[in-house]
Parts: sequence; C-alpha cells; structure tokens
Amino acid sequence: MEFQEAVMKLNTPTHKPKERSGGPKLSRWTIISFRKSPKPDKPKADRRRHREAMPDEFLCPVSGSLMADPVIVPSGHSFERASVEACKSLGFVPPALAGDVAAPDFSTLIPNHALKSTILSFCRNRSLPPPKPLDLASANKLVADLMSSQIHKTQKKLAPDTIEERQDSDRTRSIDSVATTAAFESTPQLQLAARPSFCCSSSCSSSEFEPSNPEEEELLAKLKSPLVFDVEEAVIALRDETRTSEESRVSLCTARLLSALRPLVVSKYCAIQVNSVASLVNLSLAAVNKVKIVRSGIVPNLVDVLKGGLPEAAEHAAGALFSLALDDGNKTAIGALGALPPLLHALRSGNERAQGDSASALYHLSLVQSNRVKLVRLGSVPVLLGMVRTGRLAGRALLVLVNLGSCAEGRAAMMDAGAVECLVRFLPRAAAGSTRDNCVTALYVLSPGGMRFKGLARAAGAAEALEKAEEGGSWRAREMARRMVEMMGERREETEGEDVDWEKLLEAETPSR
Repeated sequence: MEFQEAVMKLNTPTHKPKERSGGPKLSRWTIISFRKSPKPDKPKADRRRHREAMPDEFLCPVSGSLMADPVIVPSGHSFERASVEACKSLGFVPPALAGDVAAPDFSTLIPNHALKSTILSFCRNRSLPPPKPLDLASANKLVADLMSSQIHKTQKKLAPDTIEERQDSDRTRSIDSVATTAAFESTPQLQLAARPSFCCSSSCSSSEFEPSNPEEEELLAKLKSPLVFDVEEAVIALRDETRTSEESRVSLCTARLLSALRPLVVSKYCAIQVNSVASLVNLSLAAVNKVKIVRSGIVPNLVDVLKGGLPEAAEHAAGALFSLALDDGNKTAIGALGALPPLLHALRSGNERAQGDSASALYHLSLVQSNRVKLVRLGSVPVLLGMVRTGRLAGRALLVLVNLGSCAEGRAAMMDAGAVECLVRFLPRAAAGSTRDNCVTALYVLSPGGMRFKGLARAAGAAEALEKAEEGGSWRAREMARRMVEMMGERREETEGEDVDWEKLLEAETPSR
C-alpha cells in the first residue's frame, strides 16, 4: 500500500497547469507560440501550379505566353495573331518554323476557334483569368529583341574576341536601329566574311577588318572633330567627292564612316544637316551600298529629318529613302521603321521635288504586301485620287494606286473612295503613253471586284471611255480595256463561251512607267 502511494506521488505533477477559460487543459510539454503563422495563399499557389501544368500547345511559340487570339498559318502551326504580324513585318522566321521552311508563308491567317475555346475552358475550370491579346507594339519589340539575340549569337560564333568589344560600345543603341538590323538577318544579299556587315560597329573594331583608306581616315578625323567648322568642311567634301564618282561612293561607304555620319544627319547646324543627308543620297546611288546603309541604322534618322528637319534636308531625305527603296531587301524594313507616314505627308504638302521623290518611294515600297496594307490604313487612297483629279503627279499616283488595288483591302478602299468614277473621268484627258496605260491598269486591278465594279463602271460610263482607249496605247492596255468592256457585258456576242482567268492575267501584268 505504501509502495502504490509512492508511485502515485511520482506521477503527479507538483505544479498544476493553469486553465484558460473556455479552453482545454495543457500538458506541461506543450509549447505555446504567440506568433501568428501566415496562412498559405491558396489561390496564388493554385494559379502557379496550373501555369506550370499548362499544355505547350496553349502557348505562343514566339511570345511564350498563353494565346488569346490564336491563328493558324499555312504551315499548320498556331501563333498569337500579333506575333505573326510582327514576324511578317520584320521578316523574322520563328524558331518553330526554322527547320521546316526557308521563307515562312504568313499570307493567310485562319482563326483557330477550337484552340481559343479550349484555352478559355482551361482557364475557367482552374479559376484563371482569361488571356489578354498581345498588342502589336509589344509584339514588334518582342520580335526585335529575339532577332537581336540571334544576331549576337551569330556574331559570337563568327568573331568572339572582337564582338565582345563591340557589344560594350553599342549597349546604348536604340531599338529602331536594332529592328533595322534584325529585319535583314534572313536577307542573303551581303555575304558574311570576317565579321557580319550588318553590325553597327565602333570605329576601333571596324578598323581591324576594313582596309585603311587615307581619304576615309582624313574624313573621319574631321567628322569626329569637336570643331563645327571641321565637321562642316568634312560633310561638304564627302558630298562633292561622291557626287559623280562611282568608285568613291563604294570605297567611302564603310561602317565607320556611316557610324560617324549617322548623328550628323539630325544635326542642329543647317549646313551639316543638309550636306550629310545629301551625301547619303550620293552614297545610296551605288547598288552595293543600299543594303549596307539601311543596316547601319541610319533610316530612323532620315525619317526624323523628313518629319521635322530643314526643308532642303527633308527634300534630300525623301530622295535617299526613294533610292534605298529600290533594293528589294530594304522595302520591308523601311516600311517597318516608320517611313510611310512622313512620305505620305511630304507627298501631300512638300515641294515639287520632295513630292516626286516621295511618290516614287511609295511606289517601290508598296510593292510589298505589308506596306500596302499600312498605306491603305493611313488614308493614302483619297490623297492619291486627289492627285489624279488635279493632274498633279498623276502618273506616279496611278502607279501607287495600281499596287494598292492588287490587295483586297486596297481594292475595297479605292471603290469606297470613288476610284472608278475618278479614273473613268481622267482617262479621256490622260496623256497618251504610260499615264493612260496606267489609268487603264488601275481600272483593271479593280475589275475583280465583281458586281460592285460592274455597277460602278456602268454608272460612270466606263465602256465608252475604254473603247476609246482601245484605239491607242500599248497592246497590254488595249487588251485590258477590251476584256473589261466584255466583262461588263457591252460586247456579249464577242465573249460568249470565253473563260477569262482574271487572277492569272493580273499576276502576269505589271504597270508601265
């Protein structure tokens, strides 16, 4: 009995734990923490887990984000619509297509409604917010960055020692210059030798690859001089030297000289700005220099001069863009770098020479589908039709209208603006030769408009004007006029049983000039 009482005393605690009112008794081994432990954010954790488990086919191969407006390209791949538009305007081949095709086809974009519905259902079932469409400006910047990274990878493979030096000196380069460089990554006009020729390099690294030219060295020394007089003397000498000498144009169009000339194009000193832009016009006259000049990143500066530079410099800037646009490899990049709006403005309000060069530049730039669509959306059709009505530069305006009418959006905009009536009225007073032929061609590119074109043409009395056009002009213009008259049903007895392939004939014809 005494033994049992001793055991009970050992098992009994000497201090009783205090009881909290309304709470359970605590054993002496319980550790109480007065710090509040944070509750896990379950929705955030769930969203993070769902993103990690998101299927790859829901993500755009270019942006890497969830697609809000997926479209299918002819190759069968799906992309975010804005990503495709950016790739098309900058000439970028997405990595998903790099191994399949040499030149991806982005001409047709088919909305992928099934994928879009699946993505929305996926987000709804997992309490995720639906994806927002990517805006075009962000897509352009994203694609430009991707292309820039590809360029740096290529540069490191070609010349790893010198490229690192150039990267340190070029870190402040603007995004416009990067986009210009990137747009020509896939263009094979210039072959890469010891270093990529499209790189905007510093003068010290360029000298390691370019042969020394005493005349160039003298010009460079003055162009970089802190004295305004020396700089002015150098740009005047460069303009005079390249005015007539083809050899000087080629030998002096180096990466170092273009790099030194680039900031002078927007100089606040009148003589320096005017002569710098004029020198660029002279350098661009050599065919081998055209792509090199665009790749040097100088086009954005020319665009700035065209927007708000000195009148004489703006006139030369329009001429330089016209000259650079003659090369097929430059057309897309010039349009992507913002040259179309100021060229259209110069066409409308510039002096006679600037208007002529702007019209010629717009004609060559509108040979590219992406630039046609941009020009239509900028409201170029009413401006061009106004030039035709007044007869001011009507021949060049007709050339641009022919290009715009070759796309569905441009054709619709032209008929909405009264192009059929305008062209029919202009045809009888058009000068014989290329102007009259181009007027007939402009009507002809509208003829695939179907019943709408027929109604507008009949209301404007096109048959009579076209029959008169058949009496003169080139064989091609006469054939176009004859076919349009037959299509309108004015000579049914001659067209019975004839099957005209309008699309084939349109593709085979090019406007005369």
